[in-house]
Order: sequence, then C-alpha cells, then structure tokens
Amino acid sequence: MKLRAYTRVDRGVAVIELMGGILLGDGLSLLREMINSALQEGYRNILLDLEEISYIDSAGLGELVSCNALVHAAGGDLKLVHLQKKIRGLLQITKLITIFEAFEDETEALLSFRRANAAPAG
Repeated sequence: MKLRAYTRVDRGVAVIELMGGILLGDGLSLLREMINSALQEGYRNILLDLEEISYIDSAGLGELVSCNALVHAAGGDLKLVHLQKKIRGLLQITKLITIFEAFEDETEALLSFRRANAAPAG
C-alpha cells in the first residue's frame, strides 16, 4: 500500500494524483515533496486526486492538514477531488472536511480555482 504519485498540469492547476495509502512513513514525505515541488514550480493552485487512495491513517490526516497550511502560506489553495466513500467518511468524522473543499468532478474542481481567483476582494 506504498504511496505513489505523479503530477500533471490542467488549466494552470497542479493536479497531484495519489495511489495507495497516505500513511506514517514514506507516504508522508512523498506527499510533502510533491506539494513542495508544485509550489517551487510556481503553482499556487493544487488539486489532490484521491481516487486511488485506499487508506489514510492519523499521521496521513495530519499531513493533509499540514500541506493545506503550507499551500495557504504560499498564497495558494489546496482542494480535493474523487474522495472514496470511506475517505470522505473519515474526513467527516474528524471534522476535517470543513477545512478542505472537496469535489466529485475534476472539471468542477478545476473551474472552482478560476472562480476563486476571479472573486472580487472584499
């Protein structure tokens, strides 16, 4: 269940596709490396595709929160797409779903970054 990941760019958003589990150990460092890499390449809008994530442990939840803070500190936005039912349930039980914007549809998620960037300040 080792975490694997790759990044692609769609509509100016770094889409990080994750496969496996987000668990204490290698998975956490890989997730952070992928986020840092996207930020260093100038991408402030990051979408995590969790469709192939089978398990997240408590350390993985903490890392998601930490990565969210990292992206926000860089002036960006981190959103989630394709949450499996049990992962969505885990985020709801822990109340972490309230800090992440989550989408069922990738196109809708990608367009939400544009809407957020186009929203008037105030």
